[in-house]
Amino acid sequence: MLRIGGLRVVIYPNDHRPAHVHVMGNGCEAVFKLNCPHGPPQLRENFGFTQGELGRIHAALASQLALSCAEWSRIHGYT
Repeated sequence: MLRIGGLRVVIYPNDHRPAHVHVMGNGCEAVFKLNCPHGPPQLRENFGFTQGELGRIHAALASQLALSCAEWSRIHGYT
C-alpha cells in the first residue's frame, strides 16, 4: 500500500475500471483516475481535501504512477 504522508492510497480488489485509487485520511477522501500507463493522474472526486492538499496528492501520485499502475494490474489483471 502506498502512503502519502499520513494518507492511505487504496486500490480495492472488487473495484471497476478505469484504473484509479482512493486517497483517504483526516476524515477526507479523494478518488484519482490513474490514466495508466502514462498518466497524468486526474481527480475524479473530492470529499474534504483542500486545493493545496489535492495538489500535493496529485504530485505524489504522478511521481509514483508506475507503481500504482503495476499494483492495479496485479490486483485486477488489466489497467
